[in-house]
This record gives sequence, C-alpha cells and structure tokens, in this order.
Amino acid sequence: MTATAGEKPRPAPTAGEKPRPAPTPDADSAPYWSAAHEGRLVVQRCDSCGHHQLYGRALCISCGGDVSWVDASGRGSVASWTVIRQNYARPFRDWIPYVVALVDLDEGPRVMTNIVGCDPEEVSIGMKVVARFEPVSEEAGIALFEPAP
Repeated sequence: MTATAGEKPRPAPTAGEKPRPAPTPDADSAPYWSAAHEGRLVVQRCDSCGHHQLYGRALCISCGGDVSWVDASGRGSVASWTVIRQNYARPFRDWIPYVVALVDLDEGPRVMTNIVGCDPEEVSIGMKVVARFEPVSEEAGIALFEPAP
C-alpha cells in the first residue's frame, strides 16, 4: 500500500509487481524526489517574493530570487485529465486503464501526475485530491494523487 501525505510510503514493489519508472535526480530536483521517497510533497518557495513553484529550478521564475524547498499540504484539485486505455510500453501496459491528470496544488503550482485509488470514470475537473507516495528507487519516490476524504 502507498502512503498518503504525511504517512510513511509503502515498501518497494515485490516480485510480480510492476514498479513505476524511476526518475534520475539532478541538483535541482533531488530534494523533491528524496522528500517523495520519505512520503512528503515539497515545492520551492521564493525567499524574496514568496512565489511557490514546482519543478525545482535554481531561481524563482517570478522574480529571479533565491528559492528554498518547503513542505506542501499534499492537497489539490484536478484541473484536467484523460484516461489512457492503450499503451504498449512496459510497465504502463500493466496499469491500463490509468488516469493522467494536471493537478493544481493548494500552494499554486500545477503538476502532471496519475490519479489512483478510484475508477477512472469517477475523476472529474475540480475533484479534490490528496498526494500519496510510492518509492521507485533507493533515492526517489513519486507523488500520485487519490480522491480526498
């Protein structure tokens, strides 16, 4: 089982389970992937203007100021989504059908993710969602989103 925002993530997939592809962290993104591995969602906040952004960058995209990683609530709402019903690439073909969505985080940034934990037909624009996490390597986890309670 995966973890919801603030909970410990589940162990790595066991034999027979199809793991999600792991990212290759770089200097700008490593704090994000590491936090997701720990079951936390983080975003960058500008030290000067307070703008929140994701994905990791060296400077604020609003004012060019320095940024710091801060914990996010893990909550958001679906801005757009689609159901993938055909994909022959491993491991995606094992998850058909699956939902790819744009989620607007409560802190402001928009992320592309998967909606899990519900039937794809239940997903709708404006649906409230919460992050849950899945480890995908020794150093990285990914944030997925499920319907908020």
